Amino acid sequence: MTPIHHICISCADMEAVERWYAKHFGFTRKRVYLSTPEIPLPSQDQGGRAVAGVIIGSDGMRLELLPATSESPAPPPTADGPAYPAYRHFAFSVDDVDAKLSEMGDEAPVTLGPVDMGAFIPGMRVAWISDPEGNIVELSQGYEDETDPPPLDS
Repeated sequence: MTPIHHICISCADMEAVERWYAKHFGFTRKRVYLSTPEIPLPSQDQGGRAVAGVIIGSDGMRLELLPATSESPAPPPTADGPAYPAYRHFAFSVDDVDAKLSEMGDEAPVTLGPVDMGAFIPGMRVAWISDPEGNIVELSQGYEDETDPPPLDS
């Protein structure tokens, strides 16, 4: 299996996004790219440094934060993310959706839920929230893989 290396997010404010994921999901810096005169990458000022990108991570999951260079042509996503062909959302496993939402407070604008998914997976509850850039993030409680799912070719 080829593991996912990272998910990349274009950010209007990379520092605000980085602080949000650090505070609520324990992400720490893994690498910082600086713009240089030799390689003038799009960048955002952070403490007088032209930061062109940051990789943050936690428990083997990494996010690459790059500066947005234009406005979005699409409206901000709602509910559990865009329904057209696109990245829809990514999810974090949590022990208790309601407790995590309470802990995050106003920094976790709920876009959908919490929803009891017990009809599909016993004990599963989910809620979708938006990060500081409006990207949809799922909080997932109680997910378990199916023991014998049908193969793709059936």
